[in-house]
Amino acid sequence: MAELSAHISQIQHGQLTESFPDNHLTNTNDNTERRRHESNDRRRNANPDSEANGQPQSRTVQMVDHDDDDEEELTLKYGAKHVIMLFVPVTLCMVVVVATIKSVSFYTRNDGQLIYTPFSEDTETVGQRALNSILNAAIMISVIIFMTILLVVLYKYRCYKVIHGWLIVSSLFLLFFFSFIYLGEVFKTYNVAMDYITVALMIWNFGVVGMICIHWKGPLRLQQAYLIMISALMALVFIKYLPEWTAWLILAVISVYDLIAVLCPKGPLRMLVETAQERNETLFPALIYSSTMIWLVNMAEQDPESQKRAPKSSTYDKQAKQNQNQNAETDDGGFSQEWEQQRDNRIGPLASTAETRAAVQALPSHSLASEDPEERGVKLGLGDFIFYSVLVGKASATASGDWNTTLACFVAILIGLCLTLLLLAIFKKALPALPISITFGLVFYFATDNLVQPFMDQLAFHQFYI
Repeated sequence: MAELSAHISQIQHGQLTESFPDNHLTNTNDNTERRRHESNDRRRNANPDSEANGQPQSRTVQMVDHDDDDEEELTLKYGAKHVIMLFVPVTLCMVVVVATIKSVSFYTRNDGQLIYTPFSEDTETVGQRALNSILNAAIMISVIIFMTILLVVLYKYRCYKVIHGWLIVSSLFLLFFFSFIYLGEVFKTYNVAMDYITVALMIWNFGVVGMICIHWKGPLRLQQAYLIMISALMALVFIKYLPEWTAWLILAVISVYDLIAVLCPKGPLRMLVETAQERNETLFPALIYSSTMIWLVNMAEQDPESQKRAPKSSTYDKQAKQNQNQNAETDDGGFSQEWEQQRDNRIGPLASTAETRAAVQALPSHSLASEDPEERGVKLGLGDFIFYSVLVGKASATASGDWNTTLACFVAILIGLCLTLLLLAIFKKALPALPISITFGLVFYFATDNLVQPFMDQLAFHQFYI
């Protein structure tokens, strides 16, 4: 249940410096320069606060107007780009799950239930089945809430090693054990003969490369492919071992919980995101799909235990820093005393006041213009991938076996994701990705399965074609 945190506001401010004409920043027009010099004394006498560090406030207002126009253009530009960035991986994950459900019978066969869903739905009455499904969903949601709070507590108290160990063990199970089961069932389905040594080598290479790409460094596309694959594997496990009514109820409740956890002031996911932003850290790449690189270099550098183990002093580094400071103090940067005198003669002496400092701080910051493009992008939690795929996979497995319901759920999820990104561009803060998509998916599933599909069957039976 991680959330979308596409930093559109940072992207916009990082691009504003490229869209301003030069005359708004430097004002090199000769006529304007002469007029400004002639009227400079009159402005200073009439309103001494009208200049902010040598720049008129009217120019600041003009720059702010241009900021608003460019922000709207960048919102549209990056909004469409982010939609494409998320549509592709979400579509690939759901396609892998649906293709597996349609071809491999192992994941549609009822071989048991999860330990978190102990109540069976094979009951004599509908009321008992509904009660069992409610109890299963309550237990499952309780486990999810407990694990989320535990993760937030560990992160708040900087227990990074415990979190890393937890995520590494989970990734090991997914990349080695579940991948071995998946590969074996695919080989059985397509009647492919394979010896255990070859399978072991394939799983070993697949798992080791995946662990390196997810928890350390690797090519961006390869990291994204592994995150999509482990999301699909986890979704297949839920599809196989969750009963039908329990699965639909869990999807409905988890979307409500995601809404509360992200938007409430004391929601666990909101606290997790705010804590990461306060520490200027990136969340764990094993939990979040990102359209850009996420490496935990900053987190490792800010770990207090690693700082304690680091050498306490380095004489060579200290001497180098002292030499740099001395050079910086002696260097005037080209602003000599003659230059300062000419400046004072042209525009008068400058003094730092509260008004000038406030005006300078109000100017748009250009420090983000040199931001690495890899830091920009949109992020979506792997939990969102998993539950999107569970909805589509369950629709494909438990419906009448038709493609109409599956495609309806697929389109509904993409529409909900698009609306979520639109709200993200408007509010510019972390938003839950499950509520809109899951709500649309459930409505489309039951409407298509109970209304559209019987209508289509009757048309086919009476040989009416539209």
